[in-house]
Amino acid sequence: MNEEPPSSHQDKSWLDKLLHAFSGEPQSQEELLDIIKDAADNKLLDQEALEIIQGALEVSGQQVREIMIPRTQMITINIDDPTEEFLSKVIESGHSRFPVVGENVDDIRGILLAKDLLPLVLKGHDGFELESIIRQANIIPESKRLNVLLREFRENRYHMALVIDEYGGISGLITIEDILEEIVGEISDETDDDNNDAFIRKVSDNDFIIKALTPIEEFNETFNTQLEDEEFDTIGGLLMKDFGHLPQRNETATINGFKFRVLYSDSRQVHLLRLSIIESKDSD
Repeated sequence: MNEEPPSSHQDKSWLDKLLHAFSGEPQSQEELLDIIKDAADNKLLDQEALEIIQGALEVSGQQVREIMIPRTQMITINIDDPTEEFLSKVIESGHSRFPVVGENVDDIRGILLAKDLLPLVLKGHDGFELESIIRQANIIPESKRLNVLLREFRENRYHMALVIDEYGGISGLITIEDILEEIVGEISDETDDDNNDAFIRKVSDNDFIIKALTPIEEFNETFNTQLEDEEFDTIGGLLMKDFGHLPQRNETATINGFKFRVLYSDSRQVHLLRLSIIESKDSD
């Protein structure tokens, strides 16, 4: 008998599609993805490779504004900050690059690389001037396509860019890691926590680093408490009410046995907090 086995027919069908895809005829991205998915179904690609290809295709159609870190979540260093103050911010944030600003966030002076601060460990910081080590900032529009920016990152060997809106104001920032994560998924290194995007990070039994954007509901569930959430949705909003003003770094407030210390805030809002439990919650 000359009948072909079913598997042979399936392989031929996929091969026909592949040859059709590269025959020079116009093809849509959707059709190309269908062929790639068929290849994965036929074990010619593994799932990880499929996801990377899909990510790369999606990035080619995305713009910077879709994935950038918004202005309100940027951690910046003021050119006039005392050395002790910006060093503390560098250490507590764990980032490797920081926009350096002047009078406001729109007044970009450059980029600080954390590694450029290493000489301070040996030489001390008497007479140190931040302006002497900052690097030129790269400014890009929100509309730039991610695949184009990724190529520029690689060719020009820089890793961060500041993003401007149509009026020339700073609207956010983006790094090469942000783009790569769109392609291959989240990238972690040995300094990252297992849950780096978590609102609450445990430091010790009674100490935590928390984001001001932490939902009060999540805070209550984590610490088995009942902070009021009718007027405000986030811990930052609740603290703003308690302070009665926009708090500065190192200001503290105590609410229901929790001591909050501001680690980082800017001219608009609080971003990062240190939480200390000063009395047991077991009786709640």
